[in-house]
Amino acid sequence: MITTKQRAFLRGLGNALEPVMQIGKEGLSENSIEAINALLEARELVKIKVLNNSDFSPKEMMVQVCDATHAEPVQVIGRIVIIYRKSSKKDFKHIELN
Repeated sequence: MITTKQRAFLRGLGNALEPVMQIGKEGLSENSIEAINALLEARELVKIKVLNNSDFSPKEMMVQVCDATHAEPVQVIGRIVIIYRKSSKKDFKHIELN
């Protein structure tokens, strides 16, 4: 569980990111969960765009993604979702949460 201060720090980092994943009308499939897991391992902080044709709101989608990937919700702005999970890689420059 991340604190409010850590979440604010991650929001600041997330502003500079571009969305690297899109979720549309198909919703959250096994393939998209695997792709998000791979992105979280590689980046730790991931920005996802929920398309207008999705059956779920961005907040609902964030809850589903976080439950499926064991990630922490960071922020929802409009149709953009930002999530965080510390990478399990040893030789990786992790985001320092103080």
